[in-house]
Amino acid sequence: MVRFFGTGLLLGALLVAFVAGAVGALPQALLPAPVRHTLFALVAVPVLVRELGLVRFPVPENARLVPQDVQHLRRWGALQFGFEMGTGMRTYSPSALPHLVLAAVLLVVPLPAAFAPAVGFALGRLAMPVLSNAWSDDGSWTAAWARAERVVRPVLALTCVGSLAVAILVP
Repeated sequence: MVRFFGTGLLLGALLVAFVAGAVGALPQALLPAPVRHTLFALVAVPVLVRELGLVRFPVPENARLVPQDVQHLRRWGALQFGFEMGTGMRTYSPSALPHLVLAAVLLVVPLPAAFAPAVGFALGRLAMPVLSNAWSDDGSWTAAWARAERVVRPVLALTCVGSLAVAILVP
């Protein structure tokens, strides 16, 4: 099942990368780099501040849980649900980082390079349920994550913003 869920995640994320990269080709062709970099910074700074826990604001999300019928569809249900999660069209969004990456693809990341963050997004989305299921059946994963989140969230945010900044500034 994990294989089908992961494949769905990857296919959904690649579709979003392709569409965002194609749409992003227009502002990337028409706007000068300093304007696009400034627009991206106007998105990156609030996201970074949010992920560091200094401010709170909601991010767009489709706050729906896994539907019960997915279990009955077995492989195809896992593939479908993975695809929906990979596109961002289903479930909660606990972080604004995927939104930041989408803004980067629209404003500064060229289309061929847009597929790398899509793969990273799919792997990140896959890591949480895989780690949770591999951890234990007693719910201790949730407690372990709650303890680690205060450190992991800022590290991920700084890594994401730093990586995007380097990718933008180093041609």
